[in-house]
Amino acid sequence: MGIFSLEGSKDIGMDLGTSNILLTIKGKGIVLNEPAVVAIKRQNNEIVATGHEAKEMIGRTPEQIRAVRPMKDGVIADFTATQLMIKNIITKVCKRYNVGRPRVVVGVPSGITEVEERAVEEDVSQDGAREVFLIEEPMAAAIGAGLDVAEPTGNMVVDIGAGTTEVAVISLGGIVVSDSIKIAGDAIDDEIINYIKNNLNLAIGYTTAEQVKLELGCAMPLVTQKSLEIRGRELTTGLPENKIVTSEQVQEAMAPIIERIIDLIKATLEKTPPELVSDIIERGITLTGGGALIKNIDTVISQRTEIPVYIAERPLDCVANGTSKTIEDMDKLRTALLKRKK
Repeated sequence: MGIFSLEGSKDIGMDLGTSNILLTIKGKGIVLNEPAVVAIKRQNNEIVATGHEAKEMIGRTPEQIRAVRPMKDGVIADFTATQLMIKNIITKVCKRYNVGRPRVVVGVPSGITEVEERAVEEDVSQDGAREVFLIEEPMAAAIGAGLDVAEPTGNMVVDIGAGTTEVAVISLGGIVVSDSIKIAGDAIDDEIINYIKNNLNLAIGYTTAEQVKLELGCAMPLVTQKSLEIRGRELTTGLPENKIVTSEQVQEAMAPIIERIIDLIKATLEKTPPELVSDIIERGITLTGGGALIKNIDTVISQRTEIPVYIAERPLDCVANGTSKTIEDMDKLRTALLKRKK
């Protein structure tokens, strides 16, 4: 989920994702990038830590403290923790850069419900924003990837985040066709954990699974196989043990997720008007989000769709960078906004 502001030096922007928060200020670019994690005291909801410090606490906290990722599948899962986290982040950045009561645009997943829209609007409004705007996240990603979304030509963007994968066909400043699934980077972590448990008889946590994904994750076999030594709990003995996992094993574990993403792309193409499909075949598909960094995922998608596939420059930053571009050219991109609340 992303947030970004409208024109004016006192307006800010934030990509509020399931996994990470990126915040931008017009003219300064990205000024904050940290994990979307908050640690709070159970008794009084006092914040103990946010970001990297809070992430290190996951699975290690005493009973009186909970460290959580309050966003799940691209939307708010823990309302109290989300509100506390957003307030902490906005306050910290506004104080550091002397920003007061900014206007804010929130990027939301396509297909978000009205209840979820209201929850996002209320959280941001309560944290000091004087105006709140909503925009569908794939649109922000497309803008950040450098696509000219205002022209009368079809562009397809596939945004593979932590909680959701979203596919959108964009033309004339609007989303013509879109679809999404709550399967993305987090689901890959789950598959890696289950695969290692079932095939290596080793229990590992999400931090280790993420490391395995980042170092060995691939959508097709690598020319030169890689391996990584990991540490976990051996399920038979219950004792700590080191084992080797290979890129071939990780590719096998990830295969069902990659297949679901390809199915989503194909289903979206089938719903797209023929004229826009012709544009997409000519211009290609653009990948954004952390999932775009999976080795060879562009090759596999291209082979299965018979359409060129390109990875956006700095795909992790596309939503945040899209906020900055929208601020700078709001007259042209105003039609991209989904909903407005004063």
